[in-house]
Amino acid sequence: MPVRYAKPSSLDEALALLSEDKWRVLAGGTDFYPALGARPLRDDVLDINGLAELRGISLNDDAVVIGARTTWTDILGHELPPAFTALKQAAREVGSVQIQNVGTVAGNLCNASPAADGVPALLVLDADIEIASATARRVEPLATFITGNRRTALRHGELVTAIRLPRTSLAGTSSFFKLGARRYLVISIAMAAVRLAVADGVVTDAAVAVGACSAVAKRLKELERTLIGQPVQSLVARPLDPSFFAELAPIDDVRGSADYRRAAAREIVGRALAAAAHGNEPARERAA
Repeated sequence: MPVRYAKPSSLDEALALLSEDKWRVLAGGTDFYPALGARPLRDDVLDINGLAELRGISLNDDAVVIGARTTWTDILGHELPPAFTALKQAAREVGSVQIQNVGTVAGNLCNASPAADGVPALLVLDADIEIASATARRVEPLATFITGNRRTALRHGELVTAIRLPRTSLAGTSSFFKLGARRYLVISIAMAAVRLAVADGVVTDAAVAVGACSAVAKRLKELERTLIGQPVQSLVARPLDPSFFAELAPIDDVRGSADYRRAAAREIVGRALAAAAHGNEPARERAA
């Protein structure tokens, strides 16, 4: 059978096509084409790059909304509060500048790689995923949207339309650290994002997420609970108990062993906590 290609000009048209048959969605294409390798294209392609309504960043009464086609360069160029510092730092780590120019935020999530740079930074912002089909709209927390390695909660006929970040997560400052085998253009060995809200020198809210150390990036809820009520200055040199990282499930691969990943996660979470406590952007880490 011949491969079909469609480039709808409206979201309704795209959703109607998705409801009729199985399509492979093309957005930035930075994962789409490399995944093919030398194999010929056999799937029907739905190109959503004509959907202008899915690109951009807006603020409404209760949330910041990032359109699904918003690129990492868009994130870097947009004026955002200090709570988004980790997301901007992660945006700089997504491949090269050329990749950042076309790679989309939603594509990074839908690709569902355990090493997706954007996921920890969005987890600490309590991100929700807006999903649409021809007959319904729904919202799925990012924490449950990615269900495993290369797996998501998307159903037949559905398309991610936006990422929603509630206003309650916009307080405080944040930081992101990524560890790789070299300085640029590298897949993560481990990465961490931290967001801290502080009042009168005391932590009032905390969110900590670790990526590339489990099939799905994880929030460290027990660590978050212990941080609340602590003097923020105590976080600068605070040793972290290994028990906080017990729920991680790193693997051994060519980039690092499971033991190394768990130790690295503990170290970079500590550094991200210190950086968020200071409200300063941390130096990039690139020593394996």
